[in-house]
Amino acid sequence: MTIPNLLTLARIFLTPVLAWLVLRKSMTAAFFVFFLAGLTDALDGLLARVLDQKSRVGSYIDPVADKLLLVTAFVLLWEIGEIPFWLVLLIVGRDLFILCGFFVLFFSRVKFEIKPLASSKLTTLFQLGTVFTLLGRSILELSGWVYLALFVTTAGFSILSGGQYLLKGLALLKRHRSGNTAQ
Repeated sequence: MTIPNLLTLARIFLTPVLAWLVLRKSMTAAFFVFFLAGLTDALDGLLARVLDQKSRVGSYIDPVADKLLLVTAFVLLWEIGEIPFWLVLLIVGRDLFILCGFFVLFFSRVKFEIKPLASSKLTTLFQLGTVFTLLGRSILELSGWVYLALFVTTAGFSILSGGQYLLKGLALLKRHRSGNTAQ
């Protein structure tokens, strides 16, 4: 077990703590737990590169930990009335869409590497920023237009990256099928 993988597991274990705090509307405590979880996300990637501890396990559990944390946060923030349903639907729908695409490629025996797109990294950054900003309302309240701009930008990047994953998946599937018919 590598240090980056332990940090990723810590993020997974922080998710139910975050959920409990959000449901109790203990937003300041939730803010700090989310900050800590975000810190583990930044550190696991950095340490994997610096310590040369990249692993296949890490390449699978890191995005799962990110999605678990973010989807939990978005759904619960909607549940307590902090975020619009359309944004939650878009974010969760995108993730389910990508997961379905993964399974289609996997069961079609398409060889592919799990590697996030640049737009996906920006999507994650804006999703993290959205949750961070909403949880931070207990510390600093911003103007309503800032939240709306953040929601729209997060939605835009979610749509962009989802579309790019769709195109990439279709290209992989097409290349795989044309390679199989040539044999």
